[in-house]
Amino acid sequence: MALSNNDILKKLRVALKLKDEDIVEILMLAGFRISKSELGAFFRKNDHPKYVVLQDQIMRNFLNGLIIYKRGIPDESQKNKSTDTE
Repeated sequence: MALSNNDILKKLRVALKLKDEDIVEILMLAGFRISKSELGAFFRKNDHPKYVVLQDQIMRNFLNGLIIYKRGIPDESQKNKSTDTE
């Protein structure tokens, strides 16, 4: 059985010991605004009437924001090193 984006976010939240405020901040780092109540809908059981499926775009923004949250904002010299093919 494949994991849904909701399942992955739940597992990352537990593994990284993230609070809802942390996840909201991580999404903000990627330029995506979300409220804590909107976020809570992703963590409900999938048979709950207010359950919301976590779309790929939000997961992508979360993962991009998580990189910034953990590593910091990359500067131009780091960007150039990763694109050089020498």
